[in-house]
Amino acid sequence: MTDLWSERAEAYRYAPEQREGADLDLIVRWAEGSKTALDVATGGGHVTRRLREAGLEVVSSDPAPGMRPDVICRAEDLPFAADSFDLVVTRIAPHHFDDVPAAIAEMARISRNLVVVEDTLYVSAAVEEAEILRDPTHVRSYTEAEWRTFLEEAGLVVEEVESFEKRHPLEDWLARTDTAEDDAVRVRELLAGQIEDGEFVDTKLVIRARKAA
Repeated sequence: MTDLWSERAEAYRYAPEQREGADLDLIVRWAEGSKTALDVATGGGHVTRRLREAGLEVVSSDPAPGMRPDVICRAEDLPFAADSFDLVVTRIAPHHFDDVPAAIAEMARISRNLVVVEDTLYVSAAVEEAEILRDPTHVRSYTEAEWRTFLEEAGLVVEEVESFEKRHPLEDWLARTDTAEDDAVRVRELLAGQIEDGEFVDTKLVIRARKAA
């Protein structure tokens, strides 16, 4: 799948809803006080870019070489020593992870202070079916309760949770993953309740957690 994501790199690097948003602004605010950060599954590199602009020393990681990360690795196998970074963050990526609890455990191990996770909130089985049809690398989205469990089992204390509506121009969103037209028809049917004025509307959950003392 890494070759597939390398092929998609430019589309994700320049997609407006990936490059900007109140969710990204919140991550930058929550990073205040941190000096070093690891951006896990950096994708288009937007978290890395914004945190560097805020003055942090940031290392980016991603399994896809085409995303141009500093370090090529899976979220479940982060090649860093314990307590290497003040902040470890991942944005809109965990629904692609093979093993979310393992990835969160790695993020908790490497952080000396904060872990910030953002991902798409689980809505329904129909939305999950649509997500997989549109992008076979989608594994699963999770509820807030599931996210709290992942973080707490990794030894983290959840401090704050925010949610944000994210609007995706539907046809651009489908084109970004080169969705076959037959599949696109079914995706539109499954997402009928989530489409407004030609945009697919979903919710991103952003969670700040701290390592337990």
